[in-house]
Amino acid sequence: MITFVLRHDYPGQVCSIAKALEVIGERWSLLIVRDVMNGRRRFDELQKGLGIARNVLSTRLQRLVEEDILERRPYQEGPARHEYFLTEKGLDLWPALVALLAWGDRHSPYPDGPPMVIVHKRCGGRVSDRGICQSCGKVLHARDARALPGPGLKPASEAGAVLAATE
Repeated sequence: MITFVLRHDYPGQVCSIAKALEVIGERWSLLIVRDVMNGRRRFDELQKGLGIARNVLSTRLQRLVEEDILERRPYQEGPARHEYFLTEKGLDLWPALVALLAWGDRHSPYPDGPPMVIVHKRCGGRVSDRGICQSCGKVLHARDARALPGPGLKPASEAGAVLAATE
């Protein structure tokens, strides 16, 4: 069996999108960021929620910490255990995640509707794919919004996606 290793860089590309993909383009990275935004901060919570192999999760978390997207903080000694929190750089991914969520809902919809909706914490208005509250018109940031279960959310998938910073 031949295994191909995908590169993590884009040599010869002078492009901000390519540069961003070098950091967050790996398939698990944005899902990890999503789950940390949802309040899943511990390794076991992330591993269970994502169904990702422990070694892969460990590698991805380390990369996100090295890139200053996540911060690792101890919460227990003996054995040492850590939680992961979004840095400002990590929180800056919120608009991209909201846009991807809306894109997925529009172009790959679930039969019963979106599994979640993002709402403005202050007024309860729905958040557009541009991160703007559709009720009051305010441009929102990660800490201004929260996710609620949508009509397409199935009970077994409630551990899945939410796009609001809980810190």
